[in-house]
Amino acid sequence: MTPLRRGLVALLALVLGPHAQAGFSIPGYELVQTAPVETTLVNADLRSSAAVWTQLFDEARSEIVIGQFYAISKAGTPFDKVVERLEAASARGVKIRFLLDKKGIGLSDPATLERLRKVPNLEMRVLDYAQLTGTGIIHAKYLAVDKKAAFIGSQNFDWRAFTHIHETGLLITDAAMVAQVHAVFERDWQAQSLLAAKLAVPRALAVAVSPQAAQLVASPAAYNPPGVADSEVVLPALLADARSEVRIQLLDYAPLGYGPDNTRPYYGVIDNAVRAAAARGVKIKLMVSNWNTDQPGIAYLKSLALLPNVEVRIVTLPVASGGPIPFARVIHSKTMTIDGKLAWVGTSNWAGGYFDKSRNLEVVLRNEKMAQRLGALHEQAWSSSYAAPIEIGKDYPKPNKGNE
Repeated sequence: MTPLRRGLVALLALVLGPHAQAGFSIPGYELVQTAPVETTLVNADLRSSAAVWTQLFDEARSEIVIGQFYAISKAGTPFDKVVERLEAASARGVKIRFLLDKKGIGLSDPATLERLRKVPNLEMRVLDYAQLTGTGIIHAKYLAVDKKAAFIGSQNFDWRAFTHIHETGLLITDAAMVAQVHAVFERDWQAQSLLAAKLAVPRALAVAVSPQAAQLVASPAAYNPPGVADSEVVLPALLADARSEVRIQLLDYAPLGYGPDNTRPYYGVIDNAVRAAAARGVKIKLMVSNWNTDQPGIAYLKSLALLPNVEVRIVTLPVASGGPIPFARVIHSKTMTIDGKLAWVGTSNWAGGYFDKSRNLEVVLRNEKMAQRLGALHEQAWSSSYAAPIEIGKDYPKPNKGNE
């Protein structure tokens, strides 16, 4: 084949190939979104979660590792096609390791679990994270492929997260961060093996990690691999450095943890940092889902909204045209921007139990281009017809999560 012909073939592959659509990216990182169908929250420059996961599974050659809370698929959905690509990777001989949390097994679809367990070359382990921290879970949602690419975001291994829920994630090709993501997985994979053998899981030494242009932070600190900073320390420090504006989008915000017997112990680490930033004159724009209107969380949101420099908006997505879908039609992204210069994309809700007890991963990018794009994504929902300022005097009803 002549050089000219090879060039033409390469160009056609680029234009016509299944993954030809380019998304918004900076070197090593691409911003990825699930825009809920039948909403105005679509972005032409952001690739969908389904497209990116399909690409990752199709390009896998040796190994895929996946860490998730639970697993639910549904026939005929875009996510069902993604799972088919995972099965196809296995059929090519790709080794797959899938780690789930014990509490998540009860939330999973039995048929989906059985389907996964039948996949050749797939080994599934179930880790009881609560054995490590008392009440924690694997709440992180991530995967890594061939130690060359990774994905971190709010997307659960759930068909609804690819069609009916607002989700944000990052496709990562930065070699250093991919290696750290893989190290987190190995830490938890081996923890399951040790617990199954009734052996102690070693705790990490507390070591300070210097800020970097691109940084992986994780929780809980006691079980982070070397070089991965503690998100419970980094998040307040970032808020302490804020100078003008902080934009936050979350499913849930509350200075409350999750204790035994359904208790909600006070957890002020993040809330104190947010309030301190507002007291310095930093504008706080906090956007949460309508699932955040239950008691006592709504009372704390109202008290925060009373402060100067703080705006709180609650986002309610419309019911799907086909009728209510349990635990869907909600914003689930966990993102932050600071001063239009720093971007944070992660897996944690901002409440107790996530940064101190559960496995979560967050990506910090000190990059103005990514921060500006993530800020625009926040503004899209913030200024939409779905968002409404919190009403201090309103008696909010118990949130309907689609299962009532």
